[in-house]
Order: sequence, then structure tokens, then C-alpha cells
Amino acid sequence: MLTQKREFRSSTFQKRLKFKVGDRIETFNHCRGTVVRLDRDENGDFVVARLDLVPHEFAYDPDDLRVI
Repeated sequence: MLTQKREFRSSTFQKRLKFKVGDRIETFNHCRGTVVRLDRDENGDFVVARLDLVPHEFAYDPDDLRVI
């Protein structure tokens, strides 16, 4: 049952978001980086990105990012 839910989630999830892993993005405060992962939790969808200036990963609301 869990695998069926996961397959459904991954197939519809990427279609709804305008991002995919590897996309170059810019944050709302003009920091640039690369999409590492797309995920969802109890609060909704989010994008995990690795910024160019900081060697860490950060989670962003999809509305706070744009593809460059």
C-alpha cells in the first residue's frame, strides 16, 4: 500500500511543480542555487536547494523560487 501511494505521489507531484532536480533557481532574495530534491510534508510541497554561496541545503516554498 505504501508503494502505491508513493508512486502516485511522485508522478503527480512533479507535474504540479514547475521545478525538477538539477534546475538552476533564484530565491526571493536573489540567491542562486540548484534544486536537489522535491518533497512534500504535512505542511505542503517544498523544494530543497543547494545555494551557490553556502554549502548547505535549504527548503523553500515553490512560490519563493524562480527558474533561471
